[in-house]
Amino acid sequence: MFRDRQKDLIPFFFMEGDLVACNNINGVMAALNIVHDPDEWRLFIDSSKMSLKAVLLHNDNVLPSIPVGHAVHMKETYDNMKQLLRCINYDQHQWQLCGDLKVVALLLGLQTGYTKYCCFLCKWDSRARDSHYTKKDWPLRQSLEPGRKSVQHPPLVESRKILLPPLHIKLGLMKNFVKAIDKTQAAFKYLRGKFPRLSQAKIKEGVFVGPQIRELLRDDAFDHALRGKEKTAWKAFQLVAINFLGNNKADNYRLLVENLLKAYKSLGCNMSLKIHFLHSHLDFFPPNCRAVSDEHGERFHQDIATMEKCYQGKWSPSMLADYCWTVTRDAPFLMNTRDKPRSAE
Repeated sequence: MFRDRQKDLIPFFFMEGDLVACNNINGVMAALNIVHDPDEWRLFIDSSKMSLKAVLLHNDNVLPSIPVGHAVHMKETYDNMKQLLRCINYDQHQWQLCGDLKVVALLLGLQTGYTKYCCFLCKWDSRARDSHYTKKDWPLRQSLEPGRKSVQHPPLVESRKILLPPLHIKLGLMKNFVKAIDKTQAAFKYLRGKFPRLSQAKIKEGVFVGPQIRELLRDDAFDHALRGKEKTAWKAFQLVAINFLGNNKADNYRLLVENLLKAYKSLGCNMSLKIHFLHSHLDFFPPNCRAVSDEHGERFHQDIATMEKCYQGKWSPSMLADYCWTVTRDAPFLMNTRDKPRSAE
């Protein structure tokens, strides 16, 4: 029975070129005994070294992840995003979207990279360093018109549907912090000893992943190795990561973010796009960042990797259908626990 266990789910998927996509979201959800309400789901799009993936994540992360798109050796480009959204009938469902800032830029037709006008909400000038940390209110974008203010293509989605990625913002804050600390002091030397498998170049540039940052947040030894402005900035980062970008939003989150920005400015951190969102668009963040975090989409990469190994490069609708079959046993139970609180961890 395990050889054709996914046969009932295969008709919901089809292949167009290198892309395998789901053209009947409601049918898949019904087969999994899940009621599909687009307002309760978000679409996560990201790529790994091997493939481009699109997966539906349930808000609050109670129900299982449902893959809706998979393509091998398909890069993150505007045309590929357009094809993916068309194949999964995005216009019909209009989910909210989450992903890293490169995916967000492609979906909105912006130039990728650290361009002069890289914010999709306002006309923030990334080159005007003298105004960073001092000028908070920048002219809002009234439209995304191709050919103006770093816009290359017509937007594929509405900007109000975008969810800012808490995990990638946390990674950006960590990166800016490490790049600003003194490389000759004990704190940086501690990082090199803490993560011996990371190359010196990655540590110097502050390239860490989520689990490594969570480990450092709980590490008292790293805290004791910091001094002066570095210690103040690290404490501010800890409070924002836990009480704003985490599972809970503290009542004084505005004060915590303000203290973080002051500490980063004092430390000499350059303002990146991720810091700019905290500085100028704090109201654009959702009430609970962890409930709609991009971190759960990153975990899907690990889950689907096992399925990719089983199929050994023979990508087809069967693989996504097979993955969906693996959640059928848990879906009815999760439906019964839908209203019960569950830790995002």
